[in-house]
Amino acid sequence: MTELIDDLDRVVTDACDALSSVLAADWHVPAPGLTWSCWGTLEHTADDLFAYAGQIAGRRTPLDTYVPFAYHALSDGEPPCTIHAEATRGNDALVEVLDASGGLLTAVARQADPAKRGGHPYGVSDADGFAAMGTVETLLHLYDVADPLGFGWDPDPAVVRRVLERLFPATPGDEEPWPTLLWATGRGELPGRERLVEWRWDGTVRE
Repeated sequence: MTELIDDLDRVVTDACDALSSVLAADWHVPAPGLTWSCWGTLEHTADDLFAYAGQIAGRRTPLDTYVPFAYHALSDGEPPCTIHAEATRGNDALVEVLDASGGLLTAVARQADPAKRGGHPYGVSDADGFAAMGTVETLLHLYDVADPLGFGWDPDPAVVRRVLERLFPATPGDEEPWPTLLWATGRGELPGRERLVEWRWDGTVRE
């Protein structure tokens, strides 16, 4: 299902365009609801995209863990990552890193054998699954930094619906997709439903 891969490509492009509109902002302010800065949150997003590409790129990919790329945090309170942007080159450098990591996952997913599988804590998955995971990571973490950085983030409902169907099949189908995804990941509320404090997606392969 290349539609999920096309969605990833579009969402990463939209994310980079949105971030490019606020390059003058201070990206080291806290990201609400997280323990990281906005910069750290975006590095984490790029790192996820890179790591997901690694899970479907090799011929010796483990099914019970991640490919063992070394990773570390650059400072206390920030996420450990393999992928870091060169801070001295400014916010634009981080946009370039996010764009490149998204491009890697998109390209690898397009070329992956449909039978290829890779491990993830939320289920052994395939190229479409990892593309959907990358889309969710990008959608959510851009939401996390949108308010403090001062840009709008209003994802396409059709894109959100597809990742809900792929990764959150038990979510209610009678609600608007974006509020549903925020609720399913502990970031929002839905009428008549308790706010979630623990959550996970289902990355297992859909036959």
